[in-house]
Amino acid sequence: MYSNLPYKTKQFFFVLIKLSIVVGAFYFIYQKLLKNDSLDFNRFLSFLSENELFLAKNIIFLLILTILNWFFEIIKWRFLVSKIKRLSVLEATEQSLGALTASLFTPNRIGEYGAKAIYYSKPHRKRILLLNLISNMMQMSITVILGVIGAVFLFQNYKIELDYFRLSRGLIVVFIIASLTFFGVKQNKYSIKGFPIEKIRDFVFNLGASYLIFGLFLSLVRYAIFSFQFYVILSLLGVDLGYFDAMIIITSMYLLASIIPTISIFDVVIKGSVAIYLFDLAGVAELPVLSCVLLMWLLNFAIPSIFGSYYVLNFNLPKTEN
Repeated sequence: MYSNLPYKTKQFFFVLIKLSIVVGAFYFIYQKLLKNDSLDFNRFLSFLSENELFLAKNIIFLLILTILNWFFEIIKWRFLVSKIKRLSVLEATEQSLGALTASLFTPNRIGEYGAKAIYYSKPHRKRILLLNLISNMMQMSITVILGVIGAVFLFQNYKIELDYFRLSRGLIVVFIIASLTFFGVKQNKYSIKGFPIEKIRDFVFNLGASYLIFGLFLSLVRYAIFSFQFYVILSLLGVDLGYFDAMIIITSMYLLASIIPTISIFDVVIKGSVAIYLFDLAGVAELPVLSCVLLMWLLNFAIPSIFGSYYVLNFNLPKTEN
């Protein structure tokens, strides 16, 4: 139906879609900041002001960490997509931030897959989808590995009451899922994000070990930056925790929050709930934790998505599809 529409009508709908994405992103940012049930925005601002977080040196340092976080994400995407096309840093920035804006209010940021793929002509889109899946799996792998290490130290250092009956049921469920996945891989009947596991496996093996290792390294660097930023904000908000003790909780928090399916806009709520529980073990009050989580979301999602809206509005389809 779309292909049969007149050119001007197509252009009108195309502009309407781009405007809808940008308006939707701004609306969700507004909702999260000013209609936040867990933390009043005025209270949030006054608390930051009380702790002198608005001093120029603090703002500049936090913004530098945000820029570094997204710089390494952009460099990682540029590196991963080099198997298909050589991108400039500016092109990789456009695709990364534009995709962030388009996926801000989608479950698990799934809109990012389509947003990045649409920058490429049809013959390349399936491989772009796979590369984006691999990029996210790399970041998740780092989160899981460091999160498990953090969780081990967490159980050693803090008294955590466990419901062993529920835990055993959970382990049984995990075992069943792992078994089904294993047999599914053997029979090639299961898929991830719509791709057969066999196809993903072959695609990954063909990329080469050095390629995957460097991608994981960039994911690790990015993780180190945003987890350090979380610690810095906690320190600025008056939380007296050593770096090692804080990282035990931070890595455990990211592990738990990452395995809970959520819409990106609610990511701050999920992380806030998990963070409150975990930091309470160390005697940290609720207000600085919630403020830290909200500020992290503002710095690493809301502000970059505002810049990404420029790229969304100026986006044009590949020349072969205009």
